Amino acid sequence: KTTSLTTIYLTMAKKKSKATSSRAASSTSSSGGSKSRRKRSMSTEEEEEPMIQREPANSTYDEEDDESPVDSADEEYNGGDGNDVEEEDEGEEEVLSEESGDDDEEHGEVPSIPLPSYTSDGRYHNKQRCLTLCSRGVTARYRHLLEDLRTLIPHCKRESKLDPGKAGGEFGGGMAKAINDIAEMRSCTTVLFLECRKRMDAYLWVGRTGITAGNIGAGAGAAGGAAPVAAQGPSVKFEITNVHTMDELRLTGNCMKGSRPVLTFDESFDRLDDLRVIKELFVDVFGCPRGHPKSKPFVDRVMGFYYADGKIWVRNYQILEEQPTNAREAREERKNTGSDRQTNLVEIGPRFVLNPIRIFRGSFGGQTLYQNTDYVNPNVIRAQARKMKGRSYEQRKGAERMRKKRREEIVVPVDPLGDVFR
Repeated sequence: KTTSLTTIYLTMAKKKSKATSSRAASSTSSSGGSKSRRKRSMSTEEEEEPMIQREPANSTYDEEDDESPVDSADEEYNGGDGNDVEEEDEGEEEVLSEESGDDDEEHGEVPSIPLPSYTSDGRYHNKQRCLTLCSRGVTARYRHLLEDLRTLIPHCKRESKLDPGKAGGEFGGGMAKAINDIAEMRSCTTVLFLECRKRMDAYLWVGRTGITAGNIGAGAGAAGGAAPVAAQGPSVKFEITNVHTMDELRLTGNCMKGSRPVLTFDESFDRLDDLRVIKELFVDVFGCPRGHPKSKPFVDRVMGFYYADGKIWVRNYQILEEQPTNAREAREERKNTGSDRQTNLVEIGPRFVLNPIRIFRGSFGGQTLYQNTDYVNPNVIRAQARKMKGRSYEQRKGAERMRKKRREEIVVPVDPLGDVFR
């Protein structure tokens, strides 16, 4: 009984309005249920064709299933008697089967009816928070990078540095358990953890923790003292390279602090499976919920994620609207773009490159869902550089030995006439 034919619905709009007015008149009448049904049957006989009830395009009902919402609504409207509605439905099926075939022959395909869009009330419903912290021993560059990321995430929760040697406490569990416990205490659904090793290499962990946004606040206040429902993972480990902070770049772009960003992703994020998971995590971490107390009701920046050379390039831009200085420029701009204001993107910063290493099923651990085979550990790169440097030293010393040996082998014979003219 599902119909998504726009043309049929438009041609019978007048008849539908006529039938609706007749039904409204019969429902307001005080004569009772039998009289209203008699008027309704008279109004349906006067119509040349039955009224078509439009249903949403994505709702399907089987013959064996229960009655559809449209039928139940008609029965409630008719006072509980659905006999006449069933007769109308049978007539609708016959008309649709005849007219739909004609439309398929004429147009070739049936257009879909757009669904009504959801209008938000602007309140703070999506109460998700992001925990941002770093490990002890980070350098100044990565510490400033973390501060820049915190300014870009209004819904973040700050936490002090985490000591890898003391993570987990006396009960053990490692750094993953310590981060999950901190996130549970701070009621955070996502975590952005910056790990620094040897004061040279930085790794960024992005993942979901053991609680969800639907059960924030559960636990001691829940019925029976039940703990939050565990929904750990997934989590991704990146290597950060080419880091440039806001203070270092000194770019001209500027935006309001706490404004909500527009997240743009490359087409590769919809084509590759591993990038789909990363995209969902980035939306949860960098996408500020609407109505958050620390956010501003403005959208004046764009955060872009681009996939190239097997890495993710992150940029942050300001949406800048420039007004024309005179009427001539306004007329030309309106002629070219349809608006008298010119919209440009000015980079704000920070900028960095993320090299994905692994995707884990759990929160900061668990089964490996994806592993980057092209990734090379920085320790291996430095070891190879040292080997090349040591090989060059060996080659230079070998050349010195060969040169000394060659000089010793070269002997000039004594000339017997060398002392004649002395």
